[in-house]
Amino acid sequence: MSVVETELPRGHYRFTHAARMEWIKLASLRSTMWALLATVAGMIAIGVVTMANTKAPGPDRVDTFDPVNNVLAGTALGQVIVGVLGVLVITGEYSSGTIRATLAAIPDRPLLLAAKAGVLGGVTLAVGEAVTFVTFLAGRSALTDAVPRPALGDPGVLRALLLSGVYLALVGLIGLGLGTIVRHTALAVGLLVGVLYGVPAVLAGLTGVTVAKFFPTMIAANSLAVSKPVSGCLSPWTGFAMLCLYVAAVLGAGARLLARRDV
Repeated sequence: MSVVETELPRGHYRFTHAARMEWIKLASLRSTMWALLATVAGMIAIGVVTMANTKAPGPDRVDTFDPVNNVLAGTALGQVIVGVLGVLVITGEYSSGTIRATLAAIPDRPLLLAAKAGVLGGVTLAVGEAVTFVTFLAGRSALTDAVPRPALGDPGVLRALLLSGVYLALVGLIGLGLGTIVRHTALAVGLLVGVLYGVPAVLAGLTGVTVAKFFPTMIAANSLAVSKPVSGCLSPWTGFAMLCLYVAAVLGAGARLLARRDV
């Protein structure tokens, strides 16, 4: 607050001021560190265990065998932790009442939401990329000698790792958008879990991948975190574009509602 007031006239705030404030708030919360540590530990553990139990493919599965998809299995856990963290970035302020102080410091609400998205996205992207590469290296070493070991130079492997890290950041932003729209932690988390797990599971049971392939978890499992194409599913870059549309839709709706509300 003092930095903004001494450097600029009252009401004239830049993105950097808002982002600095959001970074201080995010970094000072113990829940942030615990959530990110749980994401890292959970994804690495699941990836190593999955790879250690991966069996050599039979002759009829050699062409479609993709251990990269196995090593990134922990993304299913990491996404919900990061998504909930995204929800809490905004709903935590509403539940504690500190949103009033935040809006008093940064009255430009679209700018405030952009700063929250920028800081959250940057942190979760850095963690997401780091954990996917560490998980890949650790999981690769856990494979038995009978299973072909994937390498970063193999076709599609580097792209799968990079997009999987990006995916975690995008899910965090989806959580932020849902939290901004509903302003209630439990409801926003329920919506997030429904979008990630409930709805695609029901649709997969009813229609196969025809409709379910357009939902985030299915995109991650069958489009982003694979080095070989999966029949009937979106291509990696089409899936990535679909996720960007999700983020733009929820953050856009959240920004409009935030601008119209009294608090």
